[in-house]
Amino acid sequence: MSIAVKRVYEPAAKSDGYRVLVDRLWPRGLTKEEAALDEWPKELAPSTALRQWFGHDPTRWEGFRHRYATELDAAAEYWQPLASMASRRRVTLLYGARDDEHNNAVALKCYLEAWLKAHGPH
Repeated sequence: MSIAVKRVYEPAAKSDGYRVLVDRLWPRGLTKEEAALDEWPKELAPSTALRQWFGHDPTRWEGFRHRYATELDAAAEYWQPLASMASRRRVTLLYGARDDEHNNAVALKCYLEAWLKAHGPH
């Protein structure tokens, strides 16, 4: 199992494997070529309401993770194929936020890893 997290503004690398943008909004100032995405499933991003509530405030991180997990629970058809792929090859979750520790890609990585640990590869 291999899930990585990387800021979308960092240059793409072969070691990234399958590159997935997990933000709802396109990153400012970045071309599609620079992003070098394999997939952009907007359904995996936190809802607009949740994103606005969180506002990248680290004091709301645990609440954000819990609420985002609830949203993901209802969207399994979007993340289960990604979890399955991550059990076979490297998947890199890309995000645009400046905070490397408190963003939806980090939360999604934890969610997917916990699911894979509990259910095994599919």
